[in-house]
Amino acid sequence: MDWNDLRYFLALARLGSVRAAGAALGVSHSTVVRRVDALEFELRTRLFDRHRDGFVLTDAGERMMPAAVRVEDEVCALTRGAAGHDESLSGTVHLTCCDEYVAGQILEDLRPWCARHPSVEIAVTTDSRPFNLAKGEADLAVRALPRDTTPPEYLAGRRLAPIVCVNFVGAAHVERLDPSGGAARWLTIEDRRQLEPLVREGSYPGLPMWGAFSTLHLLVRAAIEGLGLVILPAYVGDAEPGLVRLPEADARHVADIWLLYHPDLRDNARVQAVRGVIREGFERRIARYAGRRADAPQRSADAPG
Repeated sequence: MDWNDLRYFLALARLGSVRAAGAALGVSHSTVVRRVDALEFELRTRLFDRHRDGFVLTDAGERMMPAAVRVEDEVCALTRGAAGHDESLSGTVHLTCCDEYVAGQILEDLRPWCARHPSVEIAVTTDSRPFNLAKGEADLAVRALPRDTTPPEYLAGRRLAPIVCVNFVGAAHVERLDPSGGAARWLTIEDRRQLEPLVREGSYPGLPMWGAFSTLHLLVRAAIEGLGLVILPAYVGDAEPGLVRLPEADARHVADIWLLYHPDLRDNARVQAVRGVIREGFERRIARYAGRRADAPQRSADAPG
């Protein structure tokens, strides 16, 4: 049995869609179908029931899952073990970031390093889903964790910076969106439950919440365009010239940014080097993340500039 066939089986079993499985594996959906069909033919059993809404495991497929997962775990452990002793500065480092602002900063810091090490490629995503580092979905993860929590024990990690949330308003809409007036409202993300405690415990709890924006970038753009007030991480809002802090900024330390990786990759040369570049970049900007903006004058809605 080919291990790669098991990869296709597991991806389809977990995602239930050949298109989603193909996207996860970086192949076409027809390739997923072909490999799963080949596995079923080899085993002489049907592993999936095909439905209009997707693929569902048969009883035989369900019985096969635990063994397939064990094989996957062993293969991943072997791969990590080999990669962990790689002393060459070549190959790809897969990095996942919590948002595009953090990713942009890291790319800025990595640019001169990459110029000195052209044999290393950097692959970056800003997907906030919990990547499985044990299965090699990423080599490094820069993640936001709630304040006073720590990463899972099976991962190595380092706290990089605090996430301090601050109240902002579009610079061109300060007077119209004065919180004491009648036009002000809070812009929200798709899951309002994350925002509700910050509004309720802040200086402007009586303002309504409005809208739903799926990305941090969209939330920032909506605030700049004057659709409402917004609560943002200081490192995001203070860097945007189209935003200013409200008079009551309500700076609150709500989470921390962590750099996570699997312990098996601790001594991998390229991963170790990229970790160092990321760590040093955050150390230089710690005031920005803490909301102090030591690198630029503070701006607020009741002060010019």
